Formats: sequence, structure tokens, C-alpha cells
Amino acid sequence: MFTGIVEELGEVAATENLGDSARLTIRGPRVSSGLAQGDSVAVNGVCLTVTGTPGGAAGGTFTAGVMRETLERSGLGALKPGARVNLERPVTLSGRLGGHLVQGHVDGTGTITSRTPGERWETVRVALPPGLARYVVEKGSIAVDGISLTVSATGENWFEVNLIPETLSRTTLGTTPLGGTVNLEVDVIAKYVEKLLGAVVRR
Repeated sequence: MFTGIVEELGEVAATENLGDSARLTIRGPRVSSGLAQGDSVAVNGVCLTVTGTPGGAAGGTFTAGVMRETLERSGLGALKPGARVNLERPVTLSGRLGGHLVQGHVDGTGTITSRTPGERWETVRVALPPGLARYVVEKGSIAVDGISLTVSATGENWFEVNLIPETLSRTTLGTTPLGGTVNLEVDVIAKYVEKLLGAVVRR
């Protein structure tokens, strides 16, 4: 479980196509120093299992396997060496929940359709798949590329978020261009509520 508070802006060091899967090598000295084989780490909001730490704790990189389903459902399949990625290790029971509960299970991808600079922030509009729109509400939470954000406005097939300078400088959303693809994870509580209410209606 993650919180959507990015720990480090890492970089893709290498990618390897394995046919039905892929192997990513990610450079992130801060996050890598605390990882071991079998640990989980969120890469652009996707929970991956660490398969190796080249060079050990001092190597500054880790490798992770990505299954075909994950490649097709998220934007990880399009990553190339040199691409920047948001990194977060799982939250501990003694840690602070600074964002919201993020599973690292991407529901789909969205597209950035506009960026409107403000005096102290930037408003970003994201188009999202119709099937996810019902889970996104104004003032609710959503994870965009693994970043916990508050929805500031919604439409039939889009939502907007306001990005403060800290988010713009410390995450990939500061440089994602118009037309860029982002991973989306809606609030899991909304999905549970929908299922429970559906069961009640069917009785």
C-alpha cells in the first residue's frame, strides 16, 4: 500500500523486452538504498516487485519485471531509457498517510489535454476512459502517475487538478506534455461502495 507521496524522481536506466513481459532497470539512489529483492516499489503509480539491485545498496538502481497485462493497462510499456519516473516505497504502519490509500493497481490511462498556468500553481486537465469517470468526484482523491492529487473540477470524460510548485518540480507532471499519457488509479473506496450498493439493489 502506498500514499501517493513521491519520494524520488528516478530515471529509467534500461529496458528489456522479454516477449510476454519486460524488465526495467530504474535509477533512484534514495529509494534503491532501502530495497531488497522481493520488495515492492511504485513506479509511476504501478506496484512492481524488485527482482534485483545491481551493485547492491550502493548501486543506486533496481530491476523489476512487468507482466504483459501491466504493460497494456499502464504507460510503463512506452518507457524508454532516460525517461523520468515517480518512485515511492510502500508506507509503513508507523508512517504518516500524507496522501490517500493508493494500491499501485492502475485502473487505466488518461491523456493530458490542457495545462493552464496560474499565479502560484498550474491547472491540468486529464481526459479519462468513460468507465472510470463515475469514480472521480470534485474534491475527491485520485492517483495520477502515482501522485496523490485532489480533483478540482470534473466533466463528462475529464477531470482537473491544481499542481503546486512542489509537485511540478518534484514529479513527472511538471514536464509531461500535452497529449502525454498518465497512469490513473481511482479511489478504491469508491469501487467498494459501488459493489456493495449494487448487491443491496439486487436483493
